[in-house]
Order: sequence, then structure tokens, then C-alpha cells
Amino acid sequence: MSAPFTIYQPAGEQPSTPKNLPHKGGAANPSAAAIAAQFPGAVLRSHVMWGETTVFVEQSKLHDVVQWLHDDAAQCYEYLSDVTAVEYRDAAQPMEVVWHLRSIKHRRFLRLKVQLAKTEPLEVPSVWDIYKGADWLERETFDMFGIKFAGHPDLRRILLWESFQEGHPLRKDFPLRGRLSRAQQLTNALSANPEARYSMEELSIADAFEELPLDMRARLTGDSRTGE
Repeated sequence: MSAPFTIYQPAGEQPSTPKNLPHKGGAANPSAAAIAAQFPGAVLRSHVMWGETTVFVEQSKLHDVVQWLHDDAAQCYEYLSDVTAVEYRDAAQPMEVVWHLRSIKHRRFLRLKVQLAKTEPLEVPSVWDIYKGADWLERETFDMFGIKFAGHPDLRRILLWESFQEGHPLRKDFPLRGRLSRAQQLTNALSANPEARYSMEELSIADAFEELPLDMRARLTGDSRTGE
């Protein structure tokens, strides 16, 4: 049986909602300085905006930093609340992959960012082995932005179907009506078998299973349920 959870309570301090926060500046999350001390050279820069601290981390150090923030008793970021990405309209500005970490014990919020040049492979380490909740969050970021997470056990689309051919809808260069013409979209929709979009348990037409890609058939008939 695990030990009971105790909330860290600084002496004389009561939980309260921060008020009158400055737009820029203000007290930084102490974890930002702790990361810089623990991993020399890993922190590219950090800033505070509306009371929230953002730390830009060197790509190759991201996994080590997240592992340490999760495991170290003084940090204890036990909850990954989101993984997403940001692309700016300026084509020369790198994309940003974003992780939102929360320490419930210490009542801290920390935003980590890794910048990816668009001329380089869009790939970052997966943190699935640290936070199992990263499974679908990383898949959504992959689906919408095309960012790969090295080490993810089942990286495939989650909002769009796996054979979707038009790219990644949250990229700035993605047209509002999609990359294919309306006629081609209609042709694809009419030729698609909707029964092939369901799991093995939901199939009502036996032939639909034969139309699935080979890797999907292998997943459905195997024992693994990762990502389902």
C-alpha cells in the first residue's frame, strides 16, 4: 500500500488566487533556476508572462529535464496537463512544441518549450515513458502539426483517419478548404468504406476488415491495446 499523499504547505502561506499580475516579469517559478543549475546549457532562455513561467529547453535535453522534474522530490511535477505546438505566420520563425507540467504537491505550473526549425526534421523525444497521459496528447500533436515523437509506442493519427492525405490541418500553410479540390474530397468520401473506420469489436460487415491497412489489422488482432 502506498504512503498517504501529503500536500506541501509552506509555513504561514495559505492557497490563494494570484491577483494584479504584471503582463511581463514578476516572480519566476523556482523550477526554472533549478533546471538551469541541474542541466548546464540545457536552458536557452526563460520568461514570465501573466505569472506563468516558460522555459525554452535544448531539444536533446528535453527528456532528461522532464524525467528530473517528475522524479525529484523538490520538484514533483506529477501531472502532464497538455502537449501541443505553436506555429507562427513568420515562415522564418521556428515551430514550438509545448509541454504543460503541474506540481500539485507544490502548487506550481511550468511551461516547457522546444523550438524546431522548419528546415530540420520536426521531431522531439516522447515523454510517454514518464507520463502515460502523453499517449493521446502526442498523437494529437502529430496529427494536427506533423511533429513526430521519438519513442512513442503507437504514433498515428487520432482525430483524422490514418489514410488522410492532405497533411496537418493546424499548420499555417494548410488551406481552409483542404489541399484537395472539393470534387476530389467528394470522390474520396464516396469511395471510402465507413465500416473500415471502426474497431474489430464494432465491425458489422466482415469484408470491411479486409480493406484495412496491414499494420492496422495486425494491431486489431493482437493483444496490445496501447492507444485504443
